[in-house]
Amino acid sequence: MTKVLVAPSLLAADPLQFGDEIKSVEKAGADWHHVDVMDGHFVPNLTYGIPFVAALKKVSSLPLDVHIMVSNPDAVALDYVKAGADRVTFHVEAAIHAHRLTQAIRAAGAKPGIALNPGTPVEDVLPLIEDVDCIMFMSVNPGFGGQQYIRQTATRIKRVSEALRALGLDQKVLIEVDGGINAKTGAEVVAAGANVLVAGTFIFGASDRSVPIRQLQNLKN
Repeated sequence: MTKVLVAPSLLAADPLQFGDEIKSVEKAGADWHHVDVMDGHFVPNLTYGIPFVAALKKVSSLPLDVHIMVSNPDAVALDYVKAGADRVTFHVEAAIHAHRLTQAIRAAGAKPGIALNPGTPVEDVLPLIEDVDCIMFMSVNPGFGGQQYIRQTATRIKRVSEALRALGLDQKVLIEVDGGINAKTGAEVVAAGANVLVAGTFIFGASDRSVPIRQLQNLKN
């Protein structure tokens, strides 16, 4: 059994109170900060960029889990590493040379991850699972917070989890899930093999943020 890590999504935080919001979830027991980078091209929204990650690094006591939903990850991924990202996850749909990019991210000092959208076949990530530290499943269509969880996600996770076990990588490569996560959907994906949960509204919408964080961390896979 692998411990479930919780990464509150700053997309759901109050943008006028980022400093306080960051400290709040750190005090509440979060494991990582999840930073959603959107470029308005790969996904229909525009969010944080390199200066934000650099500023966040100065005040954060937790690893920065930076998810770059951008159309040109090959060109910009290393800029996020330089800015302070501890983990950089890019989309298999957008990368030109995905394998080369995983190697470049690792050589630059960060942990590489690869993400796939709900409509992307899981087979697209299988050639890369020995080269990454994390595989992220989008359980909503990327671009906006607060969307409804897509039920087929658990089946997709199970297929990759089985592939990792077959290669003896299930204790090395994390399976992360992003989108519509709460206690119920979190239990579903953890049972399928996930061990990192990204949650936005479920955490930042709580009056006591330690409660949802503990709920997710205590799920059993």
